[in-house]
Amino acid sequence: MKTIRLKPGKEKSLLRRHPWVFDGAIAKGGGDAGETVRVESHDGAFLAWGAYSPQSRIRVRVWSFDQAQRIDATFLASLVQRAVALRAGWNLPSDGIRLVHGESDGLPGLVVDRYGDTLVAQFTSCGTERWKAVLADALLEATGLQRLYERSDASARALEGLPEVTGWLRGGGDTALVIHEHGWRLGLDVAHGHKTGYYLDQRDSRRDCADWVRRLGLREVLNCFSYTGGFTVAALAGGAEHVTSVDSSGPALAQARANVELNGHDVARCTFLDADVNASLRAFLAEGRQFDAIVLDPPKLAPTVAHAERAARAYKDINRLGLKLLRPGGLLFTYSCSGGIGVELFQKIVAGAALDAGVDAAIVQRQGGAPDHPVALNFPEGEYLKGLVLVRRH
Repeated sequence: MKTIRLKPGKEKSLLRRHPWVFDGAIAKGGGDAGETVRVESHDGAFLAWGAYSPQSRIRVRVWSFDQAQRIDATFLASLVQRAVALRAGWNLPSDGIRLVHGESDGLPGLVVDRYGDTLVAQFTSCGTERWKAVLADALLEATGLQRLYERSDASARALEGLPEVTGWLRGGGDTALVIHEHGWRLGLDVAHGHKTGYYLDQRDSRRDCADWVRRLGLREVLNCFSYTGGFTVAALAGGAEHVTSVDSSGPALAQARANVELNGHDVARCTFLDADVNASLRAFLAEGRQFDAIVLDPPKLAPTVAHAERAARAYKDINRLGLKLLRPGGLLFTYSCSGGIGVELFQKIVAGAALDAGVDAAIVQRQGGAPDHPVALNFPEGEYLKGLVLVRRH
């Protein structure tokens, strides 16, 4: 077994069971891509078993902190089984479910979503790439399903020195699917959609949106970065009279329109704008438009802390414009899925946006990822999604 020896003092994070070893912490040692290595402190004490990545700044991702643990197919299959079993008794209100959530399920670099009878997996680390066949078989065994589509096209693959890979890994067939969520029907395409095809992490936020719209009788809703219209369907289900959906993807808006019709809503209650969100917000402001509720759910703007400053400016600008467009008594649903923007920083950014907008607003609800996207206590980076529901008081 190859060994990685750390520099003095660099073992502290591993002693706290954090699953990453950065390149700057390593004194000596190496391995092949995805190879299991023994990680030791500077004085030779065992710390962890992990998968080695020669090109990534995250040089080792930990499989186990147990010295007696053998890292083999049986061990990895047990982690998959545990992750699937954990969610089995939760009675989630959807047949679209996150089954494996990377480090939070002890499987760094592996994300697996279930959409009805189809599994979709992203292998984003050298370790999961090396064990791909074993993990694929374990997933089918644990779920009893026969179809597994691979969406290993995330940007994290390039950081690992891995090429993009997409296509059927097990089974085959149509990639256009329909899932059920909170009694709604939502169409998606696992081959072409964002992430693995849909944003399952926002499931509870969409339900909350429908509840708020219904409770407050909000009539006119603006859904920005609307993608395939999950929040649009939610707002209509809550009784909104009209929803304007803005996105820069024509195909996503076409799916959004289809999802509105799929749920029996009159498409005349909707406007779909294939446009830049920032430009649209400024245009609405110039026209004197106002809305009873606004959803701001932008794509990831700060994947790491290094990108936080530039992303903060972008978040502040769209929230400033959103708050100015909100009627008094209206609600702003604002989100960040950027790992480089923490919960406290996001609130500070939104507070600054309200100050610049000259708007008095208050938080009435905090939101995060759905429960099938757990955050391990030893891996706070897993809490990437954060949301605030604000009421404009004047």
